[in-house]
Amino acid sequence: MIDVEDLIALVRNYNPRSNADLIREAYEYGMRMHEGQFRHSGEPYFTHPIAVAAILTEMRLDDATIVTALLHDTVEDTRSTKEEIVTIFGPEIADLVDGVTKLTNLQLSNTQSRQAENFRKLFMAMSRDLRVILVKLADRLHNMRTLDGQNPRKRAQIARETLEIYAPIARRLGINSMRTELEEKGFANMYPRRYEVLLKASRSIAGDRRSLLREIEETLSRSVAAEGLTAAVKGRRKNLYSIYRKMREKHRRFLDVFDLYGVRIIVDSVDECYRVLGIVHHRYRPISEQFNDYIANPKLNGYQSLHTTVIARGGLKFEVQIRTREMDQIAEAGIAAHWQYKLGESAGRLGTLDAEEWLGHLADLHADEGDSITFVDSLRMDLFPDEVYVFTPKGKIIQLAKGATCVDFAYAVHTELGNRCVAARVDNHLAPLNNKLESGQTVEIITAKHARPNAAWLHFLKTGKARAGVRNYLKNQRDDKAQELGERLLEKSLSDLGLSLRRLSRSDIDRGLGEMGEPNLPALYSAIGLGRRLAPLVARHFLSGDTPVASGKRAKPLAVQGTEGLVVEFAKCCHPVPGDAIHGQASVGRGLVVHRTGCAYSARRTASNDRVELTWAENVSGEYEVELRVTATNKRGLLASLSARFADADANIENVNFPERGGALLTIRFLIGVRDRHHLANVIRRIRRIPEVESIERS
Repeated sequence: MIDVEDLIALVRNYNPRSNADLIREAYEYGMRMHEGQFRHSGEPYFTHPIAVAAILTEMRLDDATIVTALLHDTVEDTRSTKEEIVTIFGPEIADLVDGVTKLTNLQLSNTQSRQAENFRKLFMAMSRDLRVILVKLADRLHNMRTLDGQNPRKRAQIARETLEIYAPIARRLGINSMRTELEEKGFANMYPRRYEVLLKASRSIAGDRRSLLREIEETLSRSVAAEGLTAAVKGRRKNLYSIYRKMREKHRRFLDVFDLYGVRIIVDSVDECYRVLGIVHHRYRPISEQFNDYIANPKLNGYQSLHTTVIARGGLKFEVQIRTREMDQIAEAGIAAHWQYKLGESAGRLGTLDAEEWLGHLADLHADEGDSITFVDSLRMDLFPDEVYVFTPKGKIIQLAKGATCVDFAYAVHTELGNRCVAARVDNHLAPLNNKLESGQTVEIITAKHARPNAAWLHFLKTGKARAGVRNYLKNQRDDKAQELGERLLEKSLSDLGLSLRRLSRSDIDRGLGEMGEPNLPALYSAIGLGRRLAPLVARHFLSGDTPVASGKRAKPLAVQGTEGLVVEFAKCCHPVPGDAIHGQASVGRGLVVHRTGCAYSARRTASNDRVELTWAENVSGEYEVELRVTATNKRGLLASLSARFADADANIENVNFPERGGALLTIRFLIGVRDRHHLANVIRRIRRIPEVESIERS
């Protein structure tokens, strides 16, 4: 354990104006608070805060951050309080300590939600002051270095959190040295056997190729020196976790991952970077599609370097990274390399606008997400820095994840814009909402007053904010509609028994809810409306032993209005439209599925107790899909003639398919939208008048 004077010396190496008295006071206070506490390894507990502080000195952080590291566990694990830290060390340090403190006292339902809530609070503190996450990352790094005292299950749990949350944050902030070690140690503890296999294999290859790699380093060093340039040439082994991820994601064997080793060349200026690139390409044949210029196009976290992959003697492929010394410092320390110390100013501000924008995005995500687990899930999507930059019609730049769509763009501008979008113009051309955007495009969103998000959007959305916006909107709409439908279904089933909700006693209702484990009637209505419970079975839970059941009495069929939204689904097997005889099938997770009477698929799948008698309400609106099979003589212009007739009949074509083709006849399947059976009959009459049409049938 280093003592306080050693720690002060580490800080003074990069900050001669450091407040040694403040650090000394925090050191003594922390040691006093943690006295008598020990880690799982048996060491005094205070060795941990000291080690965290020492890690942060490697990142050249300010006095407040070093003091926070020394105190970061006092409020949680000792008798110390935030108020006491405010009194002794001031509100700035107290707020930092409070942001880093683990939130173990939360009363949450399970371990997953508890951990997610901890992450959520951490990221909210992080969005206010980056030093919180820097201390937390250092805290996690030291914990990973000292995991041996934990049991295997605990090690695996901590390692998983590290790989899923902390290492990606370090990557996002550009702290490469910390990210690499977190990934390496996380991988070794999460998958110890896989780690050992890869480590052994990589060492074996290193032995086989050691002489060739040494030859490459020497060749490049001589070539660069011959041009009058001063450069440091370093060979290195690639991160085993990165290799493992590449094997999994690209389904490759270890021997098929060619970039196991690389060379880094560090020079004095940007001009020399490009001169060295020419030298490398002169000595070794480059693979053109694996060249990236991150100097001209820096990554979001500030990372700059030239990356090129070349082929050496014997077909060995290896990556070369070329950068200046300043770029190398930023690549290793990331956002911390931008730290500035100014007299009379608080040091906790970022040096790059991009990182500030991302941290601000966390606050938006926090406001939009409905629960902590969803928040963390969405956050993971935003931790990987492949971005595109597009423009609004007014010229504002919007940064999005690579692969983001027009809907992602709409939610990035404003949640309400995303909720109401129906189409988009990309560079003044109409584009579908799932169109993937590319950097430099100008995007305009077209909205409609009554538009609403579609659950199918979740299959193509890329950003956490967009997914959160759609989920929240659909959840609110779904809950309301599910309760309304569930109440109607239960009332109908009770009516079949000669009862009604109004006639049930409070004791019968409470007893029935207790038997089913539902807290109240609204929750029960939602469960019925979403298909998790069957109304006829639920109704019988409200019968008491002396409740008379009407015999031979059947309630009127339930009226379908067509506006129930997500909790009523019209079956794709038979495509019912208003005017058809229909019935319903309760389906878990889907709600009520409406089928045409006589549908063969429904007859096989529907049990008697989940069948619901249905009818159409008097005032049904909207369009309903129906499939028509048209058989016609295959002549030039046939499809155009059919499309024109559908348009004349005011029927929109949703899809066209050509499944059957034999001889002179062609069978085409059309999926169209109609208002009711009368509208459908009019469409069929118009199609039959086309001379080439032999037959038209409804599927």
